Amino acid sequence: MSASTESHFSISIPDSQLELLQQKLSLVVFPDELEDAGTAYGAPLSDIKRLVSYWQNGYDWPTHEAALNAELPQFTRDIPVDGFGSLNIHYVHKRSAVEHAIPLLFVHGWPGCFFEVRKILPLLVDAPQECPSFHVVALSLPGFGFSTAPTKKGFALNQYAEVAHKLMLALGYDQYVTQGGDWGFFITRRMAKLYGPQYIKAWHTNFPITAPPSHKRPLLLISHLLSYLPFLGYTEREKAGLARSLDFLTTGSGYFAIQSTRPQTLGYGITDSPVGLLAWIYEKLAASVEDGKPFTDDEILTWISIYYFSRAGPAASFRIYYEVTKLEGLGALATQESTTIPLGHSYFPNEAISLPRSWYKVPNLIFESEQPSGGHFAAIEEPEALVADLRAMFGKAGPAFGVIEGKSGFT
Repeated sequence: MSASTESHFSISIPDSQLELLQQKLSLVVFPDELEDAGTAYGAPLSDIKRLVSYWQNGYDWPTHEAALNAELPQFTRDIPVDGFGSLNIHYVHKRSAVEHAIPLLFVHGWPGCFFEVRKILPLLVDAPQECPSFHVVALSLPGFGFSTAPTKKGFALNQYAEVAHKLMLALGYDQYVTQGGDWGFFITRRMAKLYGPQYIKAWHTNFPITAPPSHKRPLLLISHLLSYLPFLGYTEREKAGLARSLDFLTTGSGYFAIQSTRPQTLGYGITDSPVGLLAWIYEKLAASVEDGKPFTDDEILTWISIYYFSRAGPAASFRIYYEVTKLEGLGALATQESTTIPLGHSYFPNEAISLPRSWYKVPNLIFESEQPSGGHFAAIEEPEALVADLRAMFGKAGPAFGVIEGKSGFT
């Protein structure tokens, strides 16, 4: 690929957009709500009213914009994608002072964004002497944040993987490791298959997905069918994870059905209404932390504002669901796509989908960690825990130590 020029980037939302946002907020008409509805029907009215009031009278975007620009070194670069022309990609990139730091690509999902790297970035880059340090890259996926969006149909996992990989090569990282959750899991899994082991040397995820027991894995199927026996039974945590997964699939995945079938129709309301956007995303944020540490209102509104002010508009972020499911089929997401490079899993108890650990077993799974708290957005909810797992996996006593020759993470 031909190297493009890197440009420094700072978020700078014009006053006209801020004024328009306030006008729209002032005209909000809220729906009614049934008594004792709780979260069963979606985002609670009281929560949305509280957040909208704060958005109007207290939350200060310019302050948070300045903080993001100060904390996160941001850039843009044109990345050519086969069959889709060039996309201008926004990314965070910070190098460690440690010469032999490990290059790490962080990949978000939906409704995530580059904002998720904010808390783990300083921990990874400026590690204690006894821990590995990392050079960190966190891109805004095409159609998210301040990256441009594809304009042609068919932009799916291979294309997202291509963009991310070409970005790392353009930055001079010929060998690197990855970390991702949500769509970041599926994208980095595809990257591991396409670009490992020549370029990608290991990958880690906090959102592992695999196929359920079937005739394709007969021993696992037999074990599952006999799981009612005490010595073959699942742990209490695994049982809770299965129950949570079933609840998510039956009551919490409606957004997936809509975004994978009619993203354009949804996009009109979400793009025009900041309150609609807030409710649509807030429901997912709140579900992740219902049994843990809640996000602050400032974190929530900064998160939503990034979507609202995004370069392509919030509707562009929905299309990954449509393109991937139409091109590869819904079942492809739950298949066990084989990879050969070292793999690490971190399990957080409030994750939307959490399966018995035996279902995940593959020869290249070299690291697993059970965390006591946290959910789907681990990098924001439990940054220290996620970083501790990366340090354990790639540290001197870890199973992936020295996976990149000459880049051990230590001086």
